[in-house]
Amino acid sequence: MPMYNEELYAAANILETDDYFKKTGISYEIIVVDDGSLDLTYTKATSVKKEHIKIHKLPKNQGKGQALKEAFNISTGDLIMFLDGDLDIKPEQFQILFKIMNEKNVDVVIGSKRHPESILDYPLKRKILSAGYFFIVKILFGLPLRDTQTGIKLFKREVLEKIFHRVLIKRYAFDLELLILAHHYGFKIAESPVVVNYKGKFGHITLKTIFQIFWDTMAIFYRLYILRYYDKIK
Repeated sequence: MPMYNEELYAAANILETDDYFKKTGISYEIIVVDDGSLDLTYTKATSVKKEHIKIHKLPKNQGKGQALKEAFNISTGDLIMFLDGDLDIKPEQFQILFKIMNEKNVDVVIGSKRHPESILDYPLKRKILSAGYFFIVKILFGLPLRDTQTGIKLFKREVLEKIFHRVLIKRYAFDLELLILAHHYGFKIAESPVVVNYKGKFGHITLKTIFQIFWDTMAIFYRLYILRYYDKIK
């Protein structure tokens, strides 16, 4: 669970996630990485004191991708789920991702806002940006997915062990690079419907953010098809 400036909800969101997984009866750990928050996120998170909950803080804000890398390095499980710490997507949606992984015998399952069964409370501006980005990704990479950016994903551990050290992007296009590499190396990916409630939030998307996403996306294209960089890294 990566978090950034979530002091109002950090403890509650960790406890909600913990309560859900406790009911599943499976063995689990929750790893929260505070991505250099400027508020009391770390203090609030560390107030939740349970042996299977690990809290880690980056010294400065580096982006969700770097936070997830840190979490993976700490993790021990055979299955790894990414869940955005703001809980716009609730942890109980793990159940359908896990079911799809088993039924379809795939290596990765990602939540998809563009899945026909998804239920969205989602600002129009974000829908437009999401559709535009999907079109660009489809043109550049032909990735057989309808969404890459939704904040819940489930991986078999061996997938991340193979590709995580090859991922260079730390911020907004991190998810895209990760999934392109998973597809590039032959791992099977399936999509899952999600229920998303943004509670009227638009997020931190600015013109600068949009430019950075586009720049990072083109950098992935250059490394994949021109430099063949990803195949050179062992």
